[in-house]
Amino acid sequence: MKIILATSNRGKVKEIAELFDSEEVIPYSDLIGTMHIEENGSDFAANALIKARSVYSALDEDGAVVLSDDSGISVPVLGFEPGIFSARYAGEGASDTRNLQKLVERLKEKGLSEATAFYTAAIAVVSPWGEYVVHGWMHGRVVDTPRGDGGFGYDPIFIPEGYEKSLGELDPQIKRTISHRARALELAKPIIKMLGDLYA
Repeated sequence: MKIILATSNRGKVKEIAELFDSEEVIPYSDLIGTMHIEENGSDFAANALIKARSVYSALDEDGAVVLSDDSGISVPVLGFEPGIFSARYAGEGASDTRNLQKLVERLKEKGLSEATAFYTAAIAVVSPWGEYVVHGWMHGRVVDTPRGDGGFGYDPIFIPEGYEKSLGELDPQIKRTISHRARALELAKPIIKMLGDLYA
C-alpha cells in the first residue's frame, strides 16, 4: 500500500518514512507537482484534514491513502503563540530562522529568557474507507538562545521536558522517540495497518 504524504517538506517526509518503513511513502509532489493549499482551519486537526482532503481530491489513484501533518509550537505566556501559525509566524514565506527569531523577540519583549512551551502534532489520514485524526504532544521550554543546528523549525530553542539539550542538539534517534510527531504517528500506525488490510 502506498502512503501519500500531503507535504513537500523533506524533513517531515524523511521522519515519517522512517516510522513507516514497511510501507511505500511518497510525497504528493512526486505524483502531481506542488499545489497551494490554504490552511484556514481553526486548529491543527482542521488544517491537517484540509491538506489531506485537498491532496486526496487531486489524486487520480484508486485506494489512495493520504497522510498529512499539521504541527507547531505554543507558548502559553505569549497567549499560545505561534500555535497554528508556527510556519508563517513572521509572515507568509518566512524562513525557519526568521520565525524562530520572532519567537525569541517576543520572549524578550516580556523580559523572559525562557518559558514553558509545547509542540502539538495532528496527523490526518484520508482514505476511501474514512477519515481519521490523531494527536501527539511534546512538553518542555523555549529559551532565547538557539542551541545546535540539528532538526528544523524551532528545534534549536526548544528543550524537551527531562532533557538539558535542545532538539537542535539531541541525537536524532532520541528526538524520533520523544517528538510530538513520533507520538502522533505511533497512534496512526494501527489506522494505517487497518487500511492496509482493507486495501489488500
